[in-house]
Amino acid sequence: MSVTLALLLGLGGCALGPDRPASPPTDAVLAAPDFPPGWQHLPLRPGKPLTRYAWLPGYEGQQGVIHAVAEHSASMLLHEAAGLDLARTPVLRWQWRLGQLPDGAQHHLGSREDAAARVILLFDGDKSRLPLDERMTLSMAEALSGRPMPYATLMYVSSSSAAVDQLIANPHSTRIQKIVAGRAEPALGQWVPLQRDVRQDYLRAFGEPPGRLLAYGVMTDADNTGSRAEAWYTTPVFEPR
Repeated sequence: MSVTLALLLGLGGCALGPDRPASPPTDAVLAAPDFPPGWQHLPLRPGKPLTRYAWLPGYEGQQGVIHAVAEHSASMLLHEAAGLDLARTPVLRWQWRLGQLPDGAQHHLGSREDAAARVILLFDGDKSRLPLDERMTLSMAEALSGRPMPYATLMYVSSSSAAVDQLIANPHSTRIQKIVAGRAEPALGQWVPLQRDVRQDYLRAFGEPPGRLLAYGVMTDADNTGSRAEAWYTTPVFEPR
């Protein structure tokens, strides 16, 4: 999946400045009627096939599970982060289980940048401090979308090609950084518990402490590889260190 401009455009509705409304414009998201309040299904761009997301309450003893199936598709499921304070609850915990991996995915290559499972975090920040080229990219995306863009995006990804804990910059924008949270193969057919210190990971990825967390969510995509991917996620939970 080409995450760069598409992700900037798609996630822009959740990257809210201090004077913006609390949720994206309704034309930027799809309803997630079977999900608890706060969840929204976000297309990456008009016409792109959508990943299918389903809410499974009580699935396999879990309080709530998100089931994702991508068939030549990509879209995101996001939850507003209102009330979350990473200074108090910086540890993110979740589990994922994989059913099928996208064929030949490579995180360093924009043309094959798919993942069976991602947990996504969107952050606010002072865009005036960014280098000129990054400010121009954000300005172009904002002009095209009519919505403000995230200051930074941190993704925790599953991978068959990269080592655990590896930091991988998006091929086109340093404002999107990925950390390999777990290898994909051990999660095939079984739950794998994961936890990350978001403040430490953000500092490592972007060289500064994180600003306000705007939204978090999941994404399973297989559009660039033209293949299929499947994953199950427990609801991400933020806890004290």
